Amino acid sequence: MGEMNRKRILVTDDEADAREFVRAILEDDFEILTAANGMECLEVARREMPDLVLLDVQMPVMGGIDAFVALKKDDRLCGIPVIMLTGVREKTGLGLSKEEMGDCFGEEPDSYLEKPIEPSLLYDAVCQCLGVNEL
Repeated sequence: MGEMNRKRILVTDDEADAREFVRAILEDDFEILTAANGMECLEVARREMPDLVLLDVQMPVMGGIDAFVALKKDDRLCGIPVIMLTGVREKTGLGLSKEEMGDCFGEEPDSYLEKPIEPSLLYDAVCQCLGVNEL
């Protein structure tokens, strides 16, 4: 794919190593933007209009769920697909499914991945959400 056609993905995670992990999986085929919390995610999304947002659930300042709700309420951003990433189950034994998120927030993310993230699953989910074939 030419540089101009590369889809842009906004990776939002408060852990730098988590952002770099995702970048390593995706940067060959996609342009990567990053944010460290939900507020930053919204700022970058409004400025850059990414094609996809990856959102970690647990972050300081503004968590992924609040950011997800804010994205979906924003007329310019509501069409951007969102993949939620969470280590909640790992930390607490509690999991939220995509459907449960939909019940809670009236809208569900396009995909929902548990940490630790399996690189091939992440890649597949990204391609699916962007409507691109495996690159």
